[in-house]
Amino acid sequence: MKRILSLVLAAALAAGVAVAVLLDRAAGPPSRTQPVRGVIGSEKQAFFDDPAVRAAFARHGLRVQADPAGSRQIATSVDLGRYDFAFPGSSPAADRIRQRRQVTARYSPFSTPMAIATFEPIAALLRAEGVIGRAADGTWTFDVARYLDLARRRVRWDQLDDNAVYPVRKDVLVSTTDPRSSNSAAMYLAITSFVANGSAVVRDAEAEARVLPLMGRLFHDQGYTESTSEGPFEDYLSVGMGQAPLVCVYEAQFVGRAVQGQIKPGMLLAYPVPTVISRHTLVPLTPAGDRVGRLLTTDPQLQRLAARHGFRTADAAQFARVTAEHRVPVTANLVNVVDTPSYDALESLLRGIEKGYGDGTP
Repeated sequence: MKRILSLVLAAALAAGVAVAVLLDRAAGPPSRTQPVRGVIGSEKQAFFDDPAVRAAFARHGLRVQADPAGSRQIATSVDLGRYDFAFPGSSPAADRIRQRRQVTARYSPFSTPMAIATFEPIAALLRAEGVIGRAADGTWTFDVARYLDLARRRVRWDQLDDNAVYPVRKDVLVSTTDPRSSNSAAMYLAITSFVANGSAVVRDAEAEARVLPLMGRLFHDQGYTESTSEGPFEDYLSVGMGQAPLVCVYEAQFVGRAVQGQIKPGMLLAYPVPTVISRHTLVPLTPAGDRVGRLLTTDPQLQRLAARHGFRTADAAQFARVTAEHRVPVTANLVNVVDTPSYDALESLLRGIEKGYGDGTP
């Protein structure tokens, strides 16, 4: 009888353990997660706000909070002592942070090229000027040299031949973010200064003096500019051609919104010739921040989610699947890509442009 009772008790105990395991699995990730706080370029806000991304981190015991800021602000003025990681939109900004904080580690889990978001009627107008064209793969291109020629001559939209779709009395200019705070504006500056400098990266004071007058005009003549890249892109999506006929964006922004069904008929993406690749680089400031960087780089689920948000990851097939599924025409192999200036050279250019704002107002 004692033996039978022991067997019954053992069976009941085993059943209880099994039920507990099943309930634990059904409950999902552990309820106790370590809070991790980072400051990020605003173009990654949708990624970090995604419930699927949060769940992926939670499965590893992390609860990640991300505060958006302009990438240049992150590198120069944000109080990084409050954060576990900094995640600006480019390598130069990340390198500046590493210098400030004396950090050697860094992670580059994904990247995205710079592009121009525009509309079919605008593309038709600028195609006649040789600014916008079609590549062999059917994607759109934006000839930066031809565009700078229009900017030098201060050509207005209403001066373009046969312009019945956008006869507006303002200069043909690409809308950007504020170069005093945002990485996307700095990347646009890297592209345009390269072309204006005779297809050479600006490296010294002589080259800077040569290109600065035109570079300043590209920004100052826009008037008010937003401090983060989401601002002008939201205008592009919601207000349309009247407000923002040409907008400098990250390719990932356009692709990510296409996945969400927010790209309307007539909207299109053109690739600057040349362009630059913005390598989103995470700088860990604490061990918890280092875990975030490693997970973003190595976790298959987080890499797949990054591709769904429009970012190019180490596995090119992920990005290709997303763009094919949602029929987003993108350039698979970017050829005409140039280097950005060093952090110091780019900062010097940006400081020169800042001076042109005069009283410091936008």
